[in-house]
Amino acid sequence: MQALPTLKIGQHIARYPIIQGGMGVRISGARLAAAVANAGGIGVISAAALGLNSPYFDISERNVRKRREQFFEANRLALIDEIQLARRLSPDGILGINAMVAAQDYELLVRTAAEQGINLIISGAGLPLQLPELTADYPAVALVPIVSSTRAARIICRKWERQYGRLPDAFVVENPNSAGGHLGAKLEELGTEAAALEVVIPDMVAYVRQELQQPLPVIAAGGIWDRSDIDRALALGASGVQLGTRFIMTHECDADIRYKEFHLHAKPEDVVIVPSPVGMPGRALRNAFAEKAIANSPDLERRCLASCLHACKCRDNQQNFCIVQALDKAARGDIEGGLIFSGSNAGRADRIVSVGELMTELVTPI
Repeated sequence: MQALPTLKIGQHIARYPIIQGGMGVRISGARLAAAVANAGGIGVISAAALGLNSPYFDISERNVRKRREQFFEANRLALIDEIQLARRLSPDGILGINAMVAAQDYELLVRTAAEQGINLIISGAGLPLQLPELTADYPAVALVPIVSSTRAARIICRKWERQYGRLPDAFVVENPNSAGGHLGAKLEELGTEAAALEVVIPDMVAYVRQELQQPLPVIAAGGIWDRSDIDRALALGASGVQLGTRFIMTHECDADIRYKEFHLHAKPEDVVIVPSPVGMPGRALRNAFAEKAIANSPDLERRCLASCLHACKCRDNQQNFCIVQALDKAARGDIEGGLIFSGSNAGRADRIVSVGELMTELVTPI
């Protein structure tokens, strides 16, 4: 078994081809990202709703317009705090953010991260068609769209080449059949062979080599758990992998210990698909909140906190629930009253470990 290769994305070279996935709200913050970067991977801060649990936001503000303005400014200030803390903890590591196109303050967060010297921006929950424009003054920032199909990658590349004269620095290809959180596929598409990494990764690699004729890394995401999964992804042609759920069960993960322990004690049958006000299905762990979400219970919190999304069924149609409040509750340790996103590998962890120990396990040949 060979040693893992390095991973070059733009101007940045990671010792190991491992990206820690962005998980919001405040599941992957500065401490987790810095620990992964220090261990030779690429650490990623989720930029989603960081201001909600920060000193910059007063949730009791009754004026809707003022609360919304305060929320977006709090997100910006909290992102600055997280990036600066991560850089203090990892002066030489490769650090990125994950920013959702679906967020109302997407442009603000992307510009802020670039100004703060972030190394790369991973962007999904929509097609990041304007991302090069937002980072034009910061050419060292690598730009990495998340896609679930070659078709989506082709749309992005055509737009970027035509309008900005450039291509992405890499692609994260997410498998909706096993990834955690919001999924880039419709409910009826989940479980289909067409969405599997075994199909999409070789197709993406062929597209990059034959049509783009550029050495752009294709990163496999969704369902990656151990070294055998990494080796399988690389054998399919991927240049690296992205892991999210596995990093939750680390000491450095920014979530409450009760959140980590809930993941630790979960079983495979606890993984469920929940509806979301974002308009995409999500993969999560079964708890009281998930049961209510699936049943569309009238007890769900439908008060829109800050109009944080461009399209939101909670705000626009009083359906589902307020997504940022549900995720924030869980991250703070309310394991029955909040939404706990998870990938499909629930039940495989046997203890909470340090990031260093986990990374050593992932990079050690079997």
